[in-house]
This record gives sequence, structure tokens and C-alpha cells, in this order.
Amino acid sequence: MFDVLFKLGWFFKQERKRYIGAVILLLIANVTEVLPPWLIGKTIDLITDRELTKTVFYEILAVFGVLIVVGYFIHYAWRYLLFNGSQLLESLMRRKLMAKFLSMSPSYYEKNRTGDLMARATNDLSAIRQTVGFGILTLIDSTTFLITIILMMGFLVSWKLTILAMLPLPLLAIIEQRLGKMIHKRYTVSQDAFGDMNDDVLESIEGIRVTRAFAQEDNLNRRFTRMTTDVVDKFMAVERLDALFKPLTIIVTMVSFIIALGYGSILVNRGEITIGELIAFNVYLNMMVWPMFAIGLLFNIMQRGNASLDRVREVLDAEDMMEDSVDTLVAPDHHVSFDAVNFRYPTSEQVNLKAVTIELGVGQTLGIVGPTGSGKTTLIRQILKEYPVGEGHITIGGLNIQQLSKHQVREKIGYVSQENILFSRSVRENILFGRPDATEAELAHAIELANFTEDVKRLPQGLDTLVGEKGIAISGGQKQRISIARAMIKNPAILILDDSLSAVDAKTETAIIEHIQQSRQGKTTLISTHRLSAVRHADLIVVLDSGEIVQQGTHQALIQQSGWYLDQFNRQQLRKEEM
Repeated sequence: MFDVLFKLGWFFKQERKRYIGAVILLLIANVTEVLPPWLIGKTIDLITDRELTKTVFYEILAVFGVLIVVGYFIHYAWRYLLFNGSQLLESLMRRKLMAKFLSMSPSYYEKNRTGDLMARATNDLSAIRQTVGFGILTLIDSTTFLITIILMMGFLVSWKLTILAMLPLPLLAIIEQRLGKMIHKRYTVSQDAFGDMNDDVLESIEGIRVTRAFAQEDNLNRRFTRMTTDVVDKFMAVERLDALFKPLTIIVTMVSFIIALGYGSILVNRGEITIGELIAFNVYLNMMVWPMFAIGLLFNIMQRGNASLDRVREVLDAEDMMEDSVDTLVAPDHHVSFDAVNFRYPTSEQVNLKAVTIELGVGQTLGIVGPTGSGKTTLIRQILKEYPVGEGHITIGGLNIQQLSKHQVREKIGYVSQENILFSRSVRENILFGRPDATEAELAHAIELANFTEDVKRLPQGLDTLVGEKGIAISGGQKQRISIARAMIKNPAILILDDSLSAVDAKTETAIIEHIQQSRQGKTTLISTHRLSAVRHADLIVVLDSGEIVQQGTHQALIQQSGWYLDQFNRQQLRKEEM
């Protein structure tokens, strides 16, 4: 049950002063709480024996007042230390999770669902916070307070009565331990179900346009209803076990009360204890309800926290398939070279790139074309270091890409993906994401290069217009041009456009290409596209088919030879004439 505490030992060691202070204050608080019942018993005995004077009465009241005030401040102090520590842990682990998410390669997200990862970063971290906060409270308070009460009952009243009243406790501990193990299993299942539901909600929101276009709202709603019902059922399975804790505690406590009242009365009749001591004993017994109930909560909280911590550690301990270089080499320029590169995705059964050899000098433009699924994006991903390098060599500036860290490589690159991911912020913030310290003049220049100046004027709030979740509030062409502006404002040594002009018209495409040609003198550019007009100016064009280069050369050279490029060129020319 306490595995979770050992797993978090590094945090308790780091915050040992905080937790040592909280434990000491909690022990002092226990003493301030157990003294009043003893004073009550003594007062009753003084009244019974007609020995209570006004002076003694006021002294007792003064002691009560001091205990209340001291207890108040001590309780405030230890609760602040304890629960502030739990918030610190949650914040620290959330930062670790975020750092892990940012460092992992795309292959990790291909195997793990976004909704499940979100559940681990929210619900599971909340359960861990509860464990380190309320869990530590119940652990220390239920044990130390219980022991303190038992010692007071034994030394100040009667050990015989105390031992008999405590007989039901071991049975409660055994039952609650078994319940705790069952809760651990069911809670893990319920959290997995919550992750599935999270993922479904995300997909539904992201695909809302498709859902409406196919009139699938009712079907999705019914599916979500089934999913939420499943989540509720699994959480209720946990709660049904959880609900057993308090009744069990009450039953055991009631049995202890019956024993205390019955055997205590016998001891009073024998003269072994006084009436005041019997009353004090019953007050102590009543005070034991909280630590007994806390023991039940303790099993529950610890098991939930343990299950959640295992899920979070599973993410934190995940190893990235893309090992980063520890070398500190810096590429002298941005000359890009592929030498007999073979590559296969980790989940693929076939080779995705075959013997790819490309030489791209500084300041040159590479056009990458080919049918759908030919490997254009796969080729680009090799430069971005998103997957482990296969066979062959990829170099930037004459240095093997494996000798360069991911950060060093990506610092040189401005990348516009075919997905055109935008953040739910303003147009300005999305473009400045490429270079947050850019001036207004540089921002305006990047917008001009992306041929987006006129569109900005038509937006409701100009650059401050919110683009919505993943750019849902703007058109596909606008999303592409914002993405291009974001890459251009970085003024990268290597610019990569991965089918990033598919949603703009031919006139806009021509303007953007011309701007890129004019602004990127002496810089390297890679353009992957289906439209041959976007790469006509390229110094080298490669035609991929099933991951293999089947043609290469300039535009003029390729239209002089039969093959895919010429066929595609003729089709696109014919389409232009028809329009």
C-alpha cells in the first residue's frame, strides 16, 4: 500500500525540512487535542467529590483557552506546510511531463493517444497530489493520533479497558487492506476508460466540420453516451468499494463503544476507575472515530495515488527512439547531402526510402515530387531528425546528422508542414511563434513574403484576430500562408515546405514562390509538392516512387524525358487550359 511513498522518496528527501516540520507540529497538535478530555474527566471527578473551587475552575478554563489558541496556530502551520508541499509536487511533475512531451519524437505519439496523455497530466496528477497532501495527513494523523489516544487511555484510565476496546481493530485493518488492493485494480481500469473518453472528445472537436458535413452528430452523440456510461460504471465500481470503508469503521467503533461501556461500568463498580475517567475514556473512544475512518481513507488514497503514479511514471520513463547527440559540433554551413539512405518506419513492414542519394549545395532549391504515398514527407522527416536514421548518411554542412543534436538541426530549419497546425491564439502570436523577438517591420515583411498582407486587412481584428482551435475560424489557404509567414520570420538557413501551397490558387502560389526566390538568396530551400509549378525554378527536382528516386534533374531536363514528371506536367497544363 505504501509503495507510492517509496516511489516519491526523492521528493520527500528534497523537501525533508518541510515534512519534518509538519510531522513535529502534527505531533504537538495531537497533544493539544488529547488533553481536553482528560481535563473534562478530572473536572467531573472534582464535581463528584465536591472539591471543585472557583479558582480551580478558572484555572481549568484558562488551560482550555490556551490549548484552543495554541492548537489553532499549530494546525494552521502544519496544514500549510503539508498541502503546499503537495501543490509543489503536482507543479513539478506537470513540468516534467510537459518537458517529456516536448522531447518525444512523433513515433511516441503514434503509439499513445492524446486523450490518455491528457488524463495522466490532469486526473492522475491530481490523485498524486491528494496522496502527498491528504494521504500524508491521514497516514501521520491516523497513526500518531491513534497511538496518542491509546496511550492516554491506557496510562490515564485503564490498560485492561483499553486492550479490550481495541480488540476489533486488527479485523478492520485486514479488511481494509484487501479492499485497498481491489480499489487499485479498479481505479487503474477507470482511469484508462477516462483517457479513452478524453481522446474521443478531442477527435470529435477536431473533426467537427467533417461530422457536420456527414450529418453524424446523432451517431457521435450516441457513441459518446455509451462511452461516458462505461466511464461512470467503472468509476462507480471504485466508489462501491470506497463506500464500504466508512460503514466498516462505524461498526468497529460501535463494537468498541459497547465493550468500553460494558466493561467500564464493571470497573467503576469495582472502584478501579472513577466515573470521570470512564467519561474521559468514552470521549477518547469517540475521538478515535476520525483516525479509524482515516485509516480507511488512507488505504483508498494510497492505492489511487499508487495507480496514478504508475501511469505517470510510465510516461516519464518512456525512452525516445530518437537518441540525441551529445556532441557539441556546429555545422559550418547548410549544405545538405543524402548518401545511399535507406529508411523504414518502426511500425512498417516495408522499406520506405530506398538508396536515396541527393546533393544540395548552399543556396540551392530542391523540388520533391511524386505520386501520393511516394515518400516525400518521409524524406523531409529525415532532415528534421524525427526518426532514427536508417542506413546511409545524411549530412548538413559536411557533418553527419547523427553528430548534431536535434536542437542544433532544428535551429537551422524553418518548417511548414502539410497539416498547417495553428495555435488557438491571434494571427500575430501564431506568426511570432517562429521568432518571438521579431520587430513589427520583420513581422510585416514575413506577412508580405507569404502574400498575406491583403488578407490581414480583411480580417475582423487584423493581426489580433483569433484563429480558433487549430485555425478552424479561417480558410485552408489562410492557414497555409500564416504557417509560411511563421517559417519566413525565422529567416532560416534551410526552409522546408511540405506540400504547403496546396490550398492557395495559382496566382498566390506564383507570388509566394517569387518572394521566396528573391528573399532567400544564398539559403537552402526544399519544396515538396504535387503542383509542378511550385518547383519549376528548383536547381534540382527528384521524383519519388515507393520511396525510390526514379527521376531527377531540372524542370527543363525532366520534361524532355518520358516518365511520371512529363505525364504529370502535361495533365496540369491541360487542366490550366481547360480552366
